[in-house]
Amino acid sequence: MTELSELIKKMGFRDVKTYIQSGNIILSDPDNSTSSELSGNIEKAILGRFSLKIHVMIRTTRELDELFSNNPYLKEPNFDPSKCAVLFLHEKPTNTQIQKVKDISYPPDRFQIIGKEIFIYCPNGFGRTKIYTNFFEKKMGVIGTARNWKTVTTVLNLTGPS
Repeated sequence: MTELSELIKKMGFRDVKTYIQSGNIILSDPDNSTSSELSGNIEKAILGRFSLKIHVMIRTTRELDELFSNNPYLKEPNFDPSKCAVLFLHEKPTNTQIQKVKDISYPPDRFQIIGKEIFIYCPNGFGRTKIYTNFFEKKMGVIGTARNWKTVTTVLNLTGPS
């Protein structure tokens, strides 16, 4: 993460912070590039520096903040944040992709697709759930990366006041 952080700084981004060893990077873009431009530029830089083809998912502070109003499980009785995760998708899924998982159910585990995120709630934990990153990538043909709710909350807090 230290080398990745240095690469991001050399690209001209400011206020670069990282969170744990999972690739979470918080940054300010002085050029106000689009998310697509940012992800493409960072993907190219990672490929050039580390020879790794990584899909970069960009979310603004506002988009992270909206996760709290979009999360359908937060207001449930006995909500346990350790049983909740968000799968961040590289692109918003098409209706065709969504239809591929629409009627799939593995109770008590649940999911809801909202925009470019899939909210996952597994009351018994994630150890044996079938509905996680690989499931959605294979069934829907999407690219994503999951973060537990604690990580989402921590990353948002690291962005500073919104």
